[in-house]
Amino acid sequence: MSSLSFIVSYLHESAELSLKLKEQEVQIEQAIDAIFKAWLAGAPVFIIGNGGSASTATHFAADLVKTVINNPDQRGVKALALVDNIPLVSASTNDWGWGEAYTAALQAYWQEGGIVIGFSVHGGSGGEAGGVWSQNLLKAMQYAKDHRGTAIGFSGFDGGAMKNLSDISIIAEVNSTPLVESFHVVLFHLITFRLKEMIADFYTKGSNK
Repeated sequence: MSSLSFIVSYLHESAELSLKLKEQEVQIEQAIDAIFKAWLAGAPVFIIGNGGSASTATHFAADLVKTVINNPDQRGVKALALVDNIPLVSASTNDWGWGEAYTAALQAYWQEGGIVIGFSVHGGSGGEAGGVWSQNLLKAMQYAKDHRGTAIGFSGFDGGAMKNLSDISIIAEVNSTPLVESFHVVLFHLITFRLKEMIADFYTKGSNK
């Protein structure tokens, strides 16, 4: 395949995925509403991912804290990407295994009504040399469900285990790791900037929250 053919194919597949995601507009709206309700309540939002999805988690957390507000006198979402505490993640992995890398942090930070948002290309299905994929993500999301919280899953391919585990499941249905990761960023930016509108409207109405 030539570079030109690759470019045309990649962009065509991107356009098709955009149309597929439009069919999940209800789930996307549910995710927006859940995060907004957490913001209203001051409840925490924990974001998790492995590999490239770990950087997605970090980016989304930053946007939820800062980008959703218009000035520093306003209050952003109480969001935290659990992968960012490298000493904690590595200590938990060293002592208890990779599967507990995120639940260890949730034990300390959790508040009722919190949200765990997981990003995973395959949704925690399949297995390689390191064992079954993304068990740390699935355990953290189950933790939210078991402790009066909400689990929101962003996955790709066929959704994997995350599809059925999540209270709200959004799937970039394409068998392409780069497209899944790219559209997860598209989705969280969509969510971020809708929340920005909602929060601005809330403050415009004169509340001091």
